[in-house]
Amino acid sequence: MPRRKIAITIQEGILSRLDRLITQGGFANRSRAIEQSIEAMLDRLDRVRLARESAKLDVAAERALAEEGLTEDSTGWPVY
Repeated sequence: MPRRKIAITIQEGILSRLDRLITQGGFANRSRAIEQSIEAMLDRLDRVRLARESAKLDVAAERALAEEGLTEDSTGWPVY
């Protein structure tokens, strides 16, 4: 995937911690560390958003929709 160059402003304390992590071998360089950190944060936000939206579902209504159209003699989902 193509990469774009950006400029950021960051607190010195955070930058010192980042540089220490890079020195300890955690990342190849600042760019990789920041890129991977942003990606992890975005992935986490996506999971939280999905969980939040899923919590809004009405379980009984969803079950009724899923079972709609099953024959009356059926006691539930078929065993596979």
